[in-house]
Amino acid sequence: MKASGLVCSTLLLLALPVIAQDSSSPDTESVAAAAQASREQVKLKQVKENDIRHLLQITGAGDLAAQTMDEMEKSMRPLITNALPPGDYREQLVELFFQKFRAKRDAGQLVELIIPVYDKYYSDEEIKALTQFYETPVGRKMLTVLPKVSAESQAAGARWGQQAGRETMMEVLAEHPELQNAIQAASKAQPAQ
Repeated sequence: MKASGLVCSTLLLLALPVIAQDSSSPDTESVAAAAQASREQVKLKQVKENDIRHLLQITGAGDLAAQTMDEMEKSMRPLITNALPPGDYREQLVELFFQKFRAKRDAGQLVELIIPVYDKYYSDEEIKALTQFYETPVGRKMLTVLPKVSAESQAAGARWGQQAGRETMMEVLAEHPELQNAIQAASKAQPAQ
């Protein structure tokens, strides 16, 4: 009986480390590994966000957004003015509206809105490569001339669109004289303004 008790005790002592390792290892290790992975993801996300902020800072994204809004104002101003009933008040109202709107403009807020967009479409390696490019002389030049290139390209595209539109309308009317006649009849039927 003593021998069997001794054997059981010995087996139990030999099995304890295995049981202890088996019971604590998977759960503790998996929780620790998950926590470590989570910390690494947070750190990588913060590094990428900082890299994006740096890229946006060197490209002047906040200033570019403000310039874009200024250009939008130029095209929106007549639309807003014409949407209001005629009167002497219109110009003053539109001017006060745009003054208040400009006062709400915050480059920092605009940058915060842009960060998730860059995060979505670019990897951190790509952000770093773009940063390196924009820190070169050619990259800096691109940043200074890009607004002019964009504006001139848009103007050229608008001129092309107007010309192509005129030519297309003339071709359609030449191919369908009944539509030309309908336009002329509609013009005659309109009351004089």
